[in-house]
Amino acid sequence: MSADLSQFFQVFFDESAEHLAEMERILLSIDPHAPDEEELHAVFRAAHSIKGGAATFGFSDMTSTTHALESLLDRIRHHELYLTAEMVDAFLETKDAIAMLLAGHRDQAPVDLAAVESACGKLRSIEDGSLTVVQTVGVAAAKPDLCDVAAGEKEYRIFFRPPPDLFIRGVRVEPLFEELASLGALSITAQVAVPEDFAAYEPEQCCLSWEMVLHSTADLEELRDIFMFVADEEEIDIQVVDSALQPSAVSSCSSDPSEQRRTSKAAEAPLTLEPPGRRLYDRDETAPNAFGRRPADGTESTSIRVGVSKVDQLINQMGELVITQAMLAQTALQFDPVLYESLHRGMALLQRNTRDLQESVMSIRMMPISFIFSRFPRLVHDLAARLGKQAELKLVGETTELDKGLIEKLADPLTHLVRNSLDHGIESPEERRQAGKPSGGTITLRAAQTGGRIVIEVIDDGAGLNRSRILQKARENGLSVSDEMTDEEVWQLIFAPGFSTAEKVTDVSGRGVGMDVVMKNVQALGGRVSISSEAGRGSRVLVSLPLTLAILDGLSVRVGDETFIVPLNSIIESLQPQSDDLHTVGSNTTVRVRGEYLPLLRLNQVYGIKEAEEHPEHAVVMIVDAEGEQVALLVDELLNQHQVVIKSLEKNYRKVDGTAGATIMGDGHVALILDVGDLVHLWRKGL
Repeated sequence: MSADLSQFFQVFFDESAEHLAEMERILLSIDPHAPDEEELHAVFRAAHSIKGGAATFGFSDMTSTTHALESLLDRIRHHELYLTAEMVDAFLETKDAIAMLLAGHRDQAPVDLAAVESACGKLRSIEDGSLTVVQTVGVAAAKPDLCDVAAGEKEYRIFFRPPPDLFIRGVRVEPLFEELASLGALSITAQVAVPEDFAAYEPEQCCLSWEMVLHSTADLEELRDIFMFVADEEEIDIQVVDSALQPSAVSSCSSDPSEQRRTSKAAEAPLTLEPPGRRLYDRDETAPNAFGRRPADGTESTSIRVGVSKVDQLINQMGELVITQAMLAQTALQFDPVLYESLHRGMALLQRNTRDLQESVMSIRMMPISFIFSRFPRLVHDLAARLGKQAELKLVGETTELDKGLIEKLADPLTHLVRNSLDHGIESPEERRQAGKPSGGTITLRAAQTGGRIVIEVIDDGAGLNRSRILQKARENGLSVSDEMTDEEVWQLIFAPGFSTAEKVTDVSGRGVGMDVVMKNVQALGGRVSISSEAGRGSRVLVSLPLTLAILDGLSVRVGDETFIVPLNSIIESLQPQSDDLHTVGSNTTVRVRGEYLPLLRLNQVYGIKEAEEHPEHAVVMIVDAEGEQVALLVDELLNQHQVVIKSLEKNYRKVDGTAGATIMGDGHVALILDVGDLVHLWRKGL
């Protein structure tokens, strides 16, 4: 009888990926000169958990690699070795090797065995002291005294009672025993449960249970990690015997380990075993979670893994529900609210419930931007070392949430921006010191929500953009430029295809494809990119993106015979101006609003709409926010507030400037959704 182990493998793969990510995060932030004890323990536990799971499922390559890493981490956390920057680099390389092996088992991805062997070789070099100078914590630490080991030992009684289908699931117990034996002196006693009816007994079923006694300095959590992928809580019982040595025992211990153990046991305090079936952490049998029971109040953090396709399907169905609700609301307006009061009351309830459901569903789609921010500390660490520079990465606004669809497509542009800041922005330590700066530069990744958009900034304190160099390179590439161009116009030149100011092509940059990719990818997401720079002070790249690609709140407006949707979070106020408030500056009209003069943007002129109201005093002016700049938008009439489902125009028609997409109205007509920021840029180009 065979069993499909893929379901068990997937749990291990997911858990291991999380352990590796946590390991990398800690190693990048740890201070080699003063490492935090808890951080060292956390890295060790992550490696230990991966090794235990890999051994259980028979992934010997992962087991051996992780074991070498775990052994060094164990020596460091027990102060036998001092942590160094070289060790951290070697541990990060080993983490990459383990991740590669994990991908090989999970996705059948190719594995660079030479890279794996190189990482293991560096670990062996650290072990024998040939890679870096390894300092010991005194003479006793270089060769631990047996008395010291005995003094820290604990005696564990382990009862392993697996279910009958243990062997059917393909679980091997030999790696478990080997793993336990590596932690100390282990004795195992097997017990056989004799079946009452041999005729009904299945040979594949497990009728064994094991009782083990382990003397080890390992903590309780390490033991539980060994059984993580094999046994449930009710199948494993670990009890601790109080084996603390008395001072007299320590002073008289023998050099013979067996004699040492006999001496220590003679000096032990009376055995204090927990009741059978009781675990160490079940202190109070009256507590709700005693004996491994879950709290009744549901305070325990829980989660489920759901396929992305199912979430996308739910989002699409939610969008169709919003459209259907809008159609029903449009139809209900044709009925007399007095005669059909119950109908209108039901429609109001449907609208409220649809909105609540939409908000709940959209929260599933929203993800923190830390999902992609977390990869950049490693990028900056490795690239700075390759370039011979010193740089610190600061992350701000990691909890900012945005649409999952944006998260997946934003990683590549941000990677190019960070690499560009480090390669072209941050100077070498010598150049920074000559300029009166600290030798180490700073790159800041900041995310924040502004209205209905997500703003991501990549800021560096480097040399800034070289205006003359950019203009010179543009002329060499045949671009039409002039010295009268504004700085903003000059900075935009770096997004041209094939544009690069690098003097030579390297494996990092110089081919002129990085910033071009950034612009194309961000524009494909309905976003914009802007640059500001100051010579000697650094540069700032701002990426503005819509908050979501699915559903938004909007206000429908009429211009002539056309209907547009203006995002509700972009609207500040609406008013009907008087003739005294209108002023003409050149060919443009401004509106005075509480002492401020705002430019008047006529939608009918932008989109060539005829039969629209030309006189602002007879129309409606909407004051909207365009990325911090206020403008007045002229429309004929305000219609209604809606929840609208965003549909891509590019997939179904073509790109329309000044819009973020389209939606289907309640009457079945298509309305364009305005992108206020892009609309202002489009209008200014036509000035």
